Amino acid sequence: MSLTPIRADGLTFPHGFFTRAGGASAGLYASLNCGPGSRDEPALVAENRARAAAALGAAHLLTVHQIHSADAVTVSAPFPGERPKADAMATATPGLALGALSADCAPVLFEDREARVVASAHAGWRGALAGVTDAAIAAMEGLGAARSRIRVAIGPTISQRAYEVGPEFMEEFLGDDGENARFFAGGAGDRMMFDLPGYLLARLRAAGVSAEWTGHCTYSDEARFYSYRRSVHRGEPDYGRLLAAIALPEA
Repeated sequence: MSLTPIRADGLTFPHGFFTRAGGASAGLYASLNCGPGSRDEPALVAENRARAAAALGAAHLLTVHQIHSADAVTVSAPFPGERPKADAMATATPGLALGALSADCAPVLFEDREARVVASAHAGWRGALAGVTDAAIAAMEGLGAARSRIRVAIGPTISQRAYEVGPEFMEEFLGDDGENARFFAGGAGDRMMFDLPGYLLARLRAAGVSAEWTGHCTYSDEARFYSYRRSVHRGEPDYGRLLAAIALPEA
């Protein structure tokens, strides 16, 4: 089975929101599990990541040690040792592909084609609220990018119809900005349904960049996507990680 990455209309550099298809892993991880933090066999994860890098024409695929933060790093070469703890990266170095791993959280890819700067971000609700996308944009600006030229795509993530949360979750967002109430819809009892991609789109557009969402829900499409929440609901011991990545090609 071949790799079947989803492309975003607004991005022009080599990129992809990779699905589960085309990998070497089996079982819960079938088949393109790209997460070194999973319990999958490391050799299979490495093979899956190599396939994705090759599909993007990149010499090196980089992912950080994601911690649900608003921390961004600027990179110019492969990491020499342990991956830095952060949730966003930016680069102006050709040959590098910057990736984000997810399984319901939102993977976000950025580019400024004129400045030749790209970035990636992993945005769960904590990172989104803390401003991880703003940090990614700032890191790009440090490399010469301009907000007026930055194009952003949010990939497959959990959609509002599948993202049930409690009242304390909503209070976190309302405490930051009362206008965030528009990203919540009523659920059963005291439950609410949160619109993570909608929140991210609004935040990105407020930051002055052009943004889109591919429209794919990880929870509801098991054939194509891993989902942390789905695995919890089923009592499964682990789950695979999807890869989203954007590569800066040689000029």
